Amino acid sequence: MSTDHLTEMIVFGVLFLLVSGMGFVAARWRRPTTMDSLDEWGLGGRSFGSWVTWFLIGGDLYTAYTFVAVPALVFGAGAAGFYAVPYTIVVYPLVFLVLIRLWSVSHVHGFVTPADFVRARFGSPTLALVIAITGIVATMPYIALQLVGIEAVLKAMGVNGHLPIIIAFAVLAAYTYQSGLRAPALIAFAKDGLIYLVIIVAVLYIPGKVGGWGHVFDAAQAKFDKTPAPSDGILLDGSNQLNYAMLALGSALALFLYPHSITGVLAGKNRDVIKRNMAALPAYSFVLGLIALLGFMAIAAGVKPVSTDGKPDTNTVVPLLFDHMFPSWFAGVAYAAIGIGALVPAAIMSIAAANLFTRNIYKEYIRPDATEKQEATVSKLVSLVVKVGAVACILLLDPEFSIDLQLIGGVIILQTLPAVALGLITRWFHRGALVAGWAAGMLAGLWMLYEIPNPAKHKVHFGGSAYRLSELGLDTTMTVYVGMLALAVNLVVAVAVTVALRLARVADGVDATRAADYLADENDPKVKDLDLAGST
Repeated sequence: MSTDHLTEMIVFGVLFLLVSGMGFVAARWRRPTTMDSLDEWGLGGRSFGSWVTWFLIGGDLYTAYTFVAVPALVFGAGAAGFYAVPYTIVVYPLVFLVLIRLWSVSHVHGFVTPADFVRARFGSPTLALVIAITGIVATMPYIALQLVGIEAVLKAMGVNGHLPIIIAFAVLAAYTYQSGLRAPALIAFAKDGLIYLVIIVAVLYIPGKVGGWGHVFDAAQAKFDKTPAPSDGILLDGSNQLNYAMLALGSALALFLYPHSITGVLAGKNRDVIKRNMAALPAYSFVLGLIALLGFMAIAAGVKPVSTDGKPDTNTVVPLLFDHMFPSWFAGVAYAAIGIGALVPAAIMSIAAANLFTRNIYKEYIRPDATEKQEATVSKLVSLVVKVGAVACILLLDPEFSIDLQLIGGVIILQTLPAVALGLITRWFHRGALVAGWAAGMLAGLWMLYEIPNPAKHKVHFGGSAYRLSELGLDTTMTVYVGMLALAVNLVVAVAVTVALRLARVADGVDATRAADYLADENDPKVKDLDLAGST
């Protein structure tokens, strides 16, 4: 451990401990009579208002990985890294009406997970199991990726080894176990405040120190002109424009399919809270655009990524930029913003994954008569297991490969769109067809990902998410996001099989929801015990 960064370490450590203390205090914040239910532990009592929900969802979606990896991608590839900006702009209009309907039907029936909704909507525990497993699998690497942000900060401070990460996640596990969703909801205020402060200061301060914005873009273009990759540069070209658009659209469609995103939405207390947040959350996209520009600033500042085992770790470019440009004390604040930015989403993700296991695997297949207290206890324990699994991903996998897992996670979670998102709008699809479509989309997506090489990283397989259309027999150099191709396969199969099953008069499941359920609000009556007996 280097003593050259002692001031940064002290500031980072103090802020990290203060925020962790907030996590434990959160157990007393809005404390109900008992925390022994998923409604209270896993959804904060479904009582959060507009401000709390805004910070909670924002803290959930804009993670340490965003803070570190988006500018790292801009640093390495240029304009292609800005796909995150349009996708966070188009996502909110796309999901505005869908999420309101999900909140309402979940309010009436007490749904805690997207798989709960699918179980009732299509009368199929098998389909619900598929959705639950998909959500857990897609969430696990996402949690691990939060560790990448903390690890990048530690490397920039000269801290080697995994012990600090293990300690940080042990603290996270402790206060999440005790406080549930209330912990990340309270911490999100501090997390977002620190990130806004650091980004605004960086944008106003750093360009002046490196010669102005003109020099920033000139230095970036000069760097990309020297690289052999044809698609690198501060502008898109004909080969990557389609992939850029499809990656933005696919990421937007996937964002609110993730269980942790839905958990943040279901914690709102009424429909108006969801409406206001979907209208106000694009404010984060402005900050995201500024975050992406840090990649160009790092080029202009001459930042060289930390090398690990002889390979440059581009995830360290933002922490190193802060180290070069800021006074030590403020660099410590910036490092804390990144580290704390990992805690909020990691906590929500672990809670969401645990709720999926408890509701849709444990209660459905292991202990159907489980009480609310038993459900809460199982979720608390599983949330610990999920965090241990995330730490194991970092300890056992090459961090560079763990980042590629995020690309795979997006392709995977997109395959739940027909059942979850379209299921909120229409009941036309047959439950068997949805399972068949999911399987086809999953196989197609994973096969395409397997076939993508990355010579620059010396990877023969799983080298990215841009699939060459020439592989499909088209005479073009363009690529397209694998997730959208896999989703197209999913939908075609789901439609075709639905038509076939309807013609064959194969029995479908029973829809346990009513049209009025999708318009229900805060004071409308709830269905305490939903009777789904007889469904298969």
